[in-house]
This record gives sequence, structure tokens and C-alpha cells, in this order.
Amino acid sequence: MEFFSEYGDANRYKIQEVIGKGSYGVVCSAIDTHTGQKVAIKKIHDIFEYLSDAARILREIKLLRLLRHPDIVEIKHIMLPPSQRDFKDIYVVFELMESDLHKVIKANDDLTREHYQFFLYQLLRALKYIHTANVYHRDLKPKNILANANCKLKICDFGLARVAFNDTPTTIFWTDYVATRWYRAPELCGSFFSKYTPAIDIWSIGCIFAEVLTGKPLFPGKNVVHQLDLMTDLLGTPSLDTISRVRNEKARRY
Repeated sequence: MEFFSEYGDANRYKIQEVIGKGSYGVVCSAIDTHTGQKVAIKKIHDIFEYLSDAARILREIKLLRLLRHPDIVEIKHIMLPPSQRDFKDIYVVFELMESDLHKVIKANDDLTREHYQFFLYQLLRALKYIHTANVYHRDLKPKNILANANCKLKICDFGLARVAFNDTPTTIFWTDYVATRWYRAPELCGSFFSKYTPAIDIWSIGCIFAEVLTGKPLFPGKNVVHQLDLMTDLLGTPSLDTISRVRNEKARRY
């Protein structure tokens, strides 16, 4: 019960077990006693300790409340704090999914062509919806794709997403340590370009799809330079036109 501290809606949910832990806090499975549904409750503690974390949490909640789609995880409820003065933790109630694509890839060597097609179809359908809303996810990876035993996938974790409208400046400062490097498009390795397109998410889906097919990451770079080496080893040297658009002179020479 100490999971909930003093939150008013706490008696609505019957906590089952811890299903995930991270730097942000804890995720528990629970039963919503009002509806009988199984849910996942994400407790994020000390949300105002770091400004960057608070911004991420706010961005994820705002976007997931607006983006409603069968292939995107759904926020069911957000618990409000008992008082503004005591507002330290936040509890977000999501629909419960059984696993994630990272675990599915590790556990299954008997996936069929139909599985591959259905996975890719769902991921691209989700991206079409997200990109139509002018949102870039920017951190797609197997752990951010939730999965059920019936092969249903749902994209989650919009903490690094950005909204890009045509009339706003599109310079995006991409911090190297945040997003997972292995699934990152080459134009994001070292922030070469000032303008990005939804292609950055499509690249990530390609890397994820290759991993689903082969069971291992396509570009497991140890650092940014190694990451780019792995890409050029597989895909060859980029065209002169592409290289000329790289802002960073050292990167162009390299």
C-alpha cells in the first residue's frame, strides 16, 4: 500500500505486482475495481527534482492524452495529488500490456512470416497516424513497443517526442546520451542537420524490423563514431550531395 502514499483515488486500484522499474520510478499491474479491467500504474517520483525530467513527463502526458489510436498505448487516468503543496509524485494509469518487443525478440525463435508482416503493419500504421499529427517520436526501440500474446503491438514512451509545425523553427538539439543510439538515424548521430523529417522514425522502424527478422540488433554501435562506421559498412558511403549537407566540418571530412 505504500506505493500510493496519500493519493485520493488509491482505493480504486488493487495493486497486483511490480512489472517494471526504471530511473523514473516503478510500474505496477493493478485491477481497476470500478471497471474490473487490468491496468498498469506508473509511479513517477520527485517529478520536479530535475527540470528536464519534468518537461519529459509533461510532454509524454500531453501527447498521449491527445494521440488516440489502436497502435498507441492509452492513458486511462491520471491521479491528481492531494494538494498542490504536496505535489511530488505522479501516478499515470495505462492499459496493461503483457510484454514488449525486446522480450518478444529474445524469447521467440518461432516467429513466422505472418508475425513479421503483422508487426511491421502495426508499426507503420501507428507512425502514419503520429506523423500526420506532426509529431516525431524520436526514440523508437523494441523496449518502447509494448506487446500482447495475440501479437498486438502498441508504441509507448513519448518523453522524447517533438511536435513540428511548418511555422516553427525546426532546429532540434538532440542530446547524444538520451535516445538509444542503435536505432538512431545517421543524421541524428552527432546532430549534423538543423532540419529533420519524419524519416528519422522510419529509420528506427527499419532497424527494429531487421532485429525482429534476425534476432539481433542491426547497428549495435559502441559510440557515435562506431555507429556511423557500422552504417557505412552495410550501406556504403553516402553520396556527395548528402555529405555536403552535413553541417559539422569534422563529420564531413570523416
